[in-house]
This record gives sequence, C-alpha cells and structure tokens, in this order.
Amino acid sequence: MTNKPNRLLLIRHGDDPPDDRVHTWAHRNGFYCDIRRPFDGDELGEPDETLAGTVIYGGKYVVFETDDHPFLNEEYRWIGACLDAGVPMLGICQGAQMIAWHLGAWAGAPKALHHEFGYYKIEPAEGAQDFLPSSLHVAQAHFHTFDLPEGAERLAGNAAYPNQAVRFRDNVYGFQFHAEQTIEGFRRWQDADWAPYGTPGVQSREEQNRLMAQHDAAQAEWFYGFLDELLRRD
Repeated sequence: MTNKPNRLLLIRHGDDPPDDRVHTWAHRNGFYCDIRRPFDGDELGEPDETLAGTVIYGGKYVVFETDDHPFLNEEYRWIGACLDAGVPMLGICQGAQMIAWHLGAWAGAPKALHHEFGYYKIEPAEGAQDFLPSSLHVAQAHFHTFDLPEGAERLAGNAAYPNQAVRFRDNVYGFQFHAEQTIEGFRRWQDADWAPYGTPGVQSREEQNRLMAQHDAAQAEWFYGFLDELLRRD
C-alpha cells in the first residue's frame, strides 16, 4: 500500500509569517508545507509523487513583467508542469492572475482603477452554488485583475470585479480574494506602508474592522471546506 502524497508546495511573494489558513488547514490535516520563495532565489523543482497540491500566493509583482522579475519565469514553468501533471492548484490574487496569464488570458490593471482593500461581498455565478452556496464577504487587497481564460468557468464575482473565482478543469482554481487571510494577517496589512487608504473603492479602517468582525468566521468556514474538497481527494 502506497502512502498518499502529503506535501503542499507554497509559493510566497513576500516575507509574511506562515500563519494563514492554508497553513492552519495543512497542519490540522497532516500535510507538510514546503514554502518556496522564487523572488529570493528558491527553485521549484518538478512535481513528484509526494506532491498533493500547490498554492501560489498574492504579492506585489505585475504578472507580465518577466523582464524586470525573471524569477516569474520559474513560477510559470511550475504552473505549466503542474497543469501537465494534473496537480491540484490554487492561485490567490497575483497567483490567480498568473494562472490566467499562463492560460492565455489578459491580466493587469483595469482602466477604472477601483481598489478593493477590505471585506467585500462576492456572489456565486449562475450554476456555481456547489462552489459558493450564497453571497460571502471576503478579504481583498488588489486593483489588478484578469480575464476568464479559454476553457475556464467563472464561479463568483461582484460588480467591480466579475472574475473573483474561476476554475480550470476540475482541480485548478484562481481566487482574486484572500480567503486564506486571518484577522491577525489583515491587521498587518492595515499597518503596512502600502495600505492604499484614500484611493477609490478602499474601505476605511473602521469599516474594515466592522466587516471583519461580522464575516471572518464565515469566510474561514467556507475556505476550510473548499480546501477539504480540493486537497483531501481519495
């Protein structure tokens, strides 16, 4: 009897501590978090029999600026290798934009520079209630976005950003939002020097705190259930 793969390769684009909900879920369920930072020189190798899935996190990098940030080419190589191998994959914010770009879709800043920084409501797409049964407030920190790749299914959106969640095949997902983020993690973002308070679309800190208190638990419950479906497959 062979052991099930239990390694999650997590691609980070910054130095935030590993305290988000992907790590929490992994530790609860006996998975090993293999953290890689290609921006800091880490290589990603090849998918192998130990690999249960991969998560590509958000970050500050523009996904098509590979000349300025050559390490992105290593991430695109990894995305292609995981697609070829059928590895379950989740892209979050920048990671979702990278998956879309790799699949041939546009990604970048829309003409209307409307930011989402706070907790915003998303709605399930028609026929996607198996993914998201009803509306949900989720953590956001972005103003770039992506188009729907050919062959992908739109799962959730809102008026400002219709492609909040997409699925390609049955085990590759892109989320524009940050369901992995905890209250502690979002508070770090609130204190960061890049926090875009005062720009169009951004909620005040007071509104963020109010919505966070109201909706964080539901976001966490939904996201843990999603990871169960994506990664705990027999």
